[in-house]
Amino acid sequence: MNDADVSKQIQQMVRFIRQEAEEKANEISISAEEEFNIERLQLLESAKRKLRQDYDRKLKQVDIRKRIDYSTQLNASRIKYLQAQDDVVTSMKDSAAKDLLRVSNDKNAYKKLLKGLIVESLLRLKEPSVLLRCREMDKKVVESVIEDAKKQYTDKAKVASPKITIDEKVFLPPPPNPKLTNSHDLHCSGGVVLASQDGKIVCENTLDARLDLAFRQKLPQIRKTLVGAPETSRA
Repeated sequence: MNDADVSKQIQQMVRFIRQEAEEKANEISISAEEEFNIERLQLLESAKRKLRQDYDRKLKQVDIRKRIDYSTQLNASRIKYLQAQDDVVTSMKDSAAKDLLRVSNDKNAYKKLLKGLIVESLLRLKEPSVLLRCREMDKKVVESVIEDAKKQYTDKAKVASPKITIDEKVFLPPPPNPKLTNSHDLHCSGGVVLASQDGKIVCENTLDARLDLAFRQKLPQIRKTLVGAPETSRA
């Protein structure tokens, strides 16, 4: 084989190798572009997913804040509503308490009232011997009605006449001083307190106690009448 043939074969081998290299390079380029596109799509989808998650999270946070704000405002409104109820009821009770102070001004009516309170207390206690406490200013009036009260009690209860001892050492508090409007001292608007001799059974039948009892019993009706039907609790 001469030099020309050798040179020709070498050139053919070179062209073959170059063609193989170009084809391989083209395959690598195509494969790299495909991988790049796949990676780009994956990154894009990952970014979109992250954005959606962030959006959902922020949307939930906004919704939670709205719910918290609504609940806070609702609770504040309920507190104001209940406070308004309490203010009206308290004002009404204070007004009634002031009216109680005038009850003892009518001597005859108050005397009759004291007798009725004593009889009622005796009927509740049903004790053969009781201790009676009253305001010091009411002592003489109480003494004047005790016998009639005992008789009325025995007629109703069909029992022997009870022994009633007026406490000469401890009296119920006096009425409040009208000049001291903000005074928190103990006071009593009138009435009596009866107890068994051993002190185990007590019947508090003062005007103030009866007012408290009346308001406790009638409070739902008072609220409904003054400020509308009571608000029902919600879960």
